[in-house]
Amino acid sequence: MSVKPIPTELLKDPLHLLSLGFGSGLSPVAPGTFGTLAAIPLYLLLILTHSEIVYIIACSSGLVLGFYLCERTSKSLGVQDHPGIVWDEIIGFLITMLFITPSLTSILLGFILFRIFDILKPWPISVIDSRVKGGIGVMLDDVIAGVMALVCMQLIARFTGIIETTLVL
Repeated sequence: MSVKPIPTELLKDPLHLLSLGFGSGLSPVAPGTFGTLAAIPLYLLLILTHSEIVYIIACSSGLVLGFYLCERTSKSLGVQDHPGIVWDEIIGFLITMLFITPSLTSILLGFILFRIFDILKPWPISVIDSRVKGGIGVMLDDVIAGVMALVCMQLIARFTGIIETTLVL
């Protein structure tokens, strides 16, 4: 399957720049992985400089904005859910890391778990991915992957102690 190349001129538009993950989505190989990598500095900036409530507001705002961003860039490219659109991976990773104390181990584990769920698309992600279209569809499968990875992260924190969580159960 051939993927339509992304014109670099799109990066001049701030909205496309966001949906293309600040340019990380232009990677010819594994753009979703590079988009997720682009989320790590954003995660650190949010979690280390702001309260958890600000983090949650940023994630929620990014999700709502993502519906529009991903729809707009999909239309500009003429391709539904182009692999270069990685704003959904950025928000999915931020969801994965919700209530997780930052450390090298937690970031690496969150990255791996999110990518596994995003790539393999187990149920219900696969159903959403195949049935929901437009900007909502682009975002929603990664949001669910992020929630599934978040649940795994919380369980790992609770039962192994190799990472820490700020969530009190």
